[in-house]
Amino acid sequence: MGEWSFLSELLDKVQLHSTVLGKVWMSVLFLFRVFILAAGVDKIWGDEQANMKCNTITPGCKNACYDRSFPLSHTRFWVLQILIVSTPTLIYLGHVLLVIRKENKLRRRLEEKTNKNGIIKTPKYSNECGKVQLKGVLLASYMIQLLFKIMLEVAFIVGQYYLYGFILMPSKVSCSTDPCKPVVDCFISRPTEKTIFIIFMIAMASFSVILNIVEIFHLMVSKMKARKRRNK
Repeated sequence: MGEWSFLSELLDKVQLHSTVLGKVWMSVLFLFRVFILAAGVDKIWGDEQANMKCNTITPGCKNACYDRSFPLSHTRFWVLQILIVSTPTLIYLGHVLLVIRKENKLRRRLEEKTNKNGIIKTPKYSNECGKVQLKGVLLASYMIQLLFKIMLEVAFIVGQYYLYGFILMPSKVSCSTDPCKPVVDCFISRPTEKTIFIIFMIAMASFSVILNIVEIFHLMVSKMKARKRRNK
């Protein structure tokens, strides 16, 4: 779990500037995806190629069959998915920190001072504690990162299907490419356990998409209600 600590610390900072649903998304990401991936999946998958048994001793056949059946390891695919899906959130964090930094400078330089028009300049997005309000460009930035997370999650769900050609882990794969002549059968270790984890990770990715969609609608509705209250 140590290799995920840096990403965990960054996303913990995002929680301070997220909605309740955004905090739930980060809990889902780490408690149900990163933790499971770090704690269990590597042990179950192990060295997939070494654990695969083929009914031939032809040199290179097992390597060719594994490469054809699994062009990218499931575990590496999920690590790549988590890192890429987290990237829009980290970019949003960078935007928030930049805004807070600028407004802290504004507080130091213009405290109790006025501009040429006699209007007191005050920070627009953050308070003295560093807590930001989701409005204006920050709201737009937050919504954009939600949209990108949805698109990336969907892309990885579809990509997983097209990459492996199946959702359930088969107990046997057949290969006929060189040097596997004629057809060679290779048997996968722990297919049932691997199937459970595949379904679980797809379910978590789907839940992540649903959470992000719900959060977008929640923000839209809450902002519309706030605008109506101001106009009354």
